[in-house]
Amino acid sequence: MRRTLLTLALCGALLSSSAAAEAAPEPTSGRLFSYGDHARQNITVYGDGGPALVILHGGYWSKDTDWSGWARWFAARGFTVYDTDYRLTSDAVWPAQRDDVRAALRWVKRREGGERPLVLGSSAGGHLALQAGAYGKGRSRVRGVVALSPVAVPYRAWTDGAAPGASAERRALRRAAQRLAGCSPDRGALRCWERWGDLAVTSHASGADDAPLLLIHSAGDFVPPVHSAELAAAQGRAGLGDVTVRTVRGSAHGAPLLKAPGMAQSVLRWLRGHA
Repeated sequence: MRRTLLTLALCGALLSSSAAAEAAPEPTSGRLFSYGDHARQNITVYGDGGPALVILHGGYWSKDTDWSGWARWFAARGFTVYDTDYRLTSDAVWPAQRDDVRAALRWVKRREGGERPLVLGSSAGGHLALQAGAYGKGRSRVRGVVALSPVAVPYRAWTDGAAPGASAERRALRRAAQRLAGCSPDRGALRCWERWGDLAVTSHASGADDAPLLLIHSAGDFVPPVHSAELAAAQGRAGLGDVTVRTVRGSAHGAPLLKAPGMAQSVLRWLRGHA
């Protein structure tokens, strides 16, 4: 589609100037910065001068996944994109990952002259993005959060992964959630239950103090839409009105959701509307 738009622009066909701008060349490289002392506490910056967008990758909180292509895509459409890494479960257990995201957001805010960024997170990164928007006074930290297949309640993922007939992905997510918590909830220790409670974004829903939300799943997502539906209900009860939950056809998870018809442009419009 992008190649088609470029061809039409070059031929002087029916593209308007605004559509041509959407097909702008994408930056080919980013600039790497550190926001902490750990090797994973780094940010790659794409673009410059537009609204700040922090991207948090997925990967079961245990591995890096490549978001550089989408980072370039958003940068080409006017954002300064901060593709952010954080400590994995092989490095530390919860809440180290949330601590890293909060440290990265402070670094971005300083670089942006005090302006709050937007945040886009996928899967495990969606969980962290939602934590950034809800923990404490999230609205003071970020302008808005887009979460693709967010694991909003890791305990639900833990129980779903033990259900008869659970898919390999759900079983893997169960193990990943337990690694993140650093303990098994079925053992019943108070400190362990407190950590699992802290992991749930719903437990931090505080309405007007939290950032606006766009939550996206597919109907067959192995992180089912109920994660976001429960969060939306909790935020609604707390008084946050700017929450949108979308479910698309198929079984796409995380970044591939952006390839659903019209989805990337819809996310782009939402981000621009909250910048």
